Amino acid sequence: MYLHLGSDVSVIIDDVIGIFDIEKVTVDKYMKDYLSYCQKQGKIYYVSLDMPKSIVVCTDTVYITNVSCLTLRRRAEEISFIQK
Repeated sequence: MYLHLGSDVSVIIDDVIGIFDIEKVTVDKYMKDYLSYCQKQGKIYYVSLDMPKSIVVCTDTVYITNVSCLTLRRRAEEISFIQK
C-alpha cells in the first residue's frame, strides 16, 4: 500500500521510517546534522513549494511536505488497519 504525501507523491508504506513535525525536529542538533547530510547526498525531495509542515523519513529518501504530520499519521494508520 502507498502513503500519499501530497501533490503527486506517494511512497510505499513499508519504506516509511518516521513522520515528524518540522517545527519540533528542526531545532534538534542531530536532526539538523542528518538533514544536512541528506541534502549533500541529494536525498531530500520537496513535495510542494508551499510552507513545509512535515518530514517523512524513508529508507532511501527524505520527503519535505506541506501535509501535517497528524494527517500523514492518520493516513498511515488507516493503511495499517486495512492491511490487517
